Amino acid sequence: MHKRKMSGFTLIELLVVIAIIALLMSILMPALQRVKNQAKTVSCLANMKQWNLFFSMYAEDHDSKFQAGVGNGHTHHWMNALRPYYKNDPLIRCCPTALKPIIDESRQQAPVFNVYSAWGRFWGEGYDEAGEYGSYGINGWVENPPPSYTTVYEDFETVNNWRTPNVKGAGYVPLFMDALRFNVFPRHTDSPPEFQDMAWAGMQHMRRICIDRHDGFISMAFLDWSARKCGIKEMWALKWHRAYPQSGPWTMAGGVQATDWPGWMKKFKDY
Repeated sequence: MHKRKMSGFTLIELLVVIAIIALLMSILMPALQRVKNQAKTVSCLANMKQWNLFFSMYAEDHDSKFQAGVGNGHTHHWMNALRPYYKNDPLIRCCPTALKPIIDESRQQAPVFNVYSAWGRFWGEGYDEAGEYGSYGINGWVENPPPSYTTVYEDFETVNNWRTPNVKGAGYVPLFMDALRFNVFPRHTDSPPEFQDMAWAGMQHMRRICIDRHDGFISMAFLDWSARKCGIKEMWALKWHRAYPQSGPWTMAGGVQATDWPGWMKKFKDY
């Protein structure tokens, strides 16, 4: 009686197969991560387009004016003022790269706050009962407070606010964007952060949006109801308020040099 010859992998063959699989994974994983990040960027821009719709609907219902942005509690900030339009969906207040708020449902604060964190939760008048959070912010210079209003502790005069979407050059006026705070008041003299997570370093609000969430860009909506990726350095060259100089010291027109930028920003495109 003849014995049947058994066939199978030897240990060496098995190790070779494992090595090939590991090599393929090392090649494919970065590509898969890039595709995943690109999908998040596309989703974020879709959110921006949706917010353009919400803001346009609000303005249409309020004599072509935006919300006040001031008042009792936070009743007139965008999160509450536009709530009837976005149906209080917390996810649409968030960039897909930054879904987890810094404070959880039990009011416990996470030990680390970075560009991939959502701001909040906040409770109180004008806030969501579950605690308001998000990872987008509004250009505070587009809101419509009383003309004489100056913010209490940040000393930002609002006389040059846009107040309405019906303005010349609306395609260069930021409306809504990726942010580490629900509102921002950028000024042309704001300096770039030495590292990304410096949102609370003084009152330089450009630092609240100078964040690398989308490979050198943030998602941004504009007053002409367009939405696109905005370069991190490009933000200094936009028209944030009526008197904002677009050739300030941090623009190419204003003479900024490549060596002037912090190390983490030097690789990004100049504007």
